[in-house]
Amino acid sequence: MHNFVNEPPLVGLKVIELGQIAAGPFAGMLLADLGADVVKVERPDGGDGMRSWPPFITNQMGESYSGNFASLNRNKRSITIDFNDPNQLEKLKNLCAEADVLIENYRPGVLKKYMLDYENLKERNPKLVYCSISGYGQTGPYSSKGAFDVTVQAISGLMSVTGVENGPTVKCGVPVGDFVTALYGAYTIMASLSRVQRSSKGTYIDCSMLGSLLGISALQTSEYHGTGKPPKRLGSAHPRNAPYQGFDASDKPFVIAAGNDKLWKAVCEIVEKPELEKDERFITQSLRAKNQRELASMLQPIFIKFTAEHWLGRFDNKGVPCAPINTFKDILNDPHVKEMGLIEDIQLPIGLFTKDIGFPIQLSDFEFEIFKRPPKLGEHNDEVFSEWIAHKV
Repeated sequence: MHNFVNEPPLVGLKVIELGQIAAGPFAGMLLADLGADVVKVERPDGGDGMRSWPPFITNQMGESYSGNFASLNRNKRSITIDFNDPNQLEKLKNLCAEADVLIENYRPGVLKKYMLDYENLKERNPKLVYCSISGYGQTGPYSSKGAFDVTVQAISGLMSVTGVENGPTVKCGVPVGDFVTALYGAYTIMASLSRVQRSSKGTYIDCSMLGSLLGISALQTSEYHGTGKPPKRLGSAHPRNAPYQGFDASDKPFVIAAGNDKLWKAVCEIVEKPELEKDERFITQSLRAKNQRELASMLQPIFIKFTAEHWLGRFDNKGVPCAPINTFKDILNDPHVKEMGLIEDIQLPIGLFTKDIGFPIQLSDFEFEIFKRPPKLGEHNDEVFSEWIAHKV
């Protein structure tokens, strides 16, 4: 009997990744982390541009490797292909004929020049699931526009609700456009593979950063459609809950989220202001949200008197959701994160180790591991072609 304990869920899945920088490589890594054989196709002259992004980790021999690149390209193999070399291009097409999935995030139209688009590749491989990740999708007036995370955060409306009211324009500190799109892409790939099993017919996935950011903005878009007014920036506050935001303690900031009447009553007890519960401005959740500036102005002078640890302890004791506003240094050294086992040691091709966040979701009968270190450029040229297509040569 086959032992499925700790067998990766996607073992046996063959994936070609024509990805660079963030969105495509992250989508590929999501599949690789769960056991797919992900072959990263790179240019011979430098490869994925993220290979040149700091921070660089350097060994005693002076060899360097990008920590950013390592964080998005573990558990993959790398081959190099010169698209302008007909022989190499044909070898890549032969690989694509054996693949279950192809992920690419080139600008729309580029791969068609090399007959690496879905319409051409499906002639050789009718079961192929082909996922194109782009800024604005494959059609429409913006399809040919260049896109980076910050530009799509801007055009999508996300930046209009990020930051403090009347403050400067700011983007989200994490490149959510890239990573959310990769998550949508990987999710839709898996859904499509399920259909391939039933129909033996592949599919084309047009996965845009703009569509993905609008997809996760459901509360904001529904607010606009319901009121006719665009949502505004509120800093850490919430349009329909209060107190539900950040406050300053005497040493550092923290957040509380008193999202219902029971929690609001607990807040009044903790700050020793029972009269606030009866204040007509704050009797209901909607009234607290409407008058949250006044409410915050009354709570802040109280919170500043003691440390964040003092307040967080009291809120935790009463069951009020709360948290310190951590730096990444804080959270990466937090005992809870260590207990969760999220931080992994990862070996680099130059012989040194660094740390990375592993696959963050737990599955029964499978324990995540980094079974392939991030690759050198073109490290697996011979190996991949030998394994995937040698039997057809």
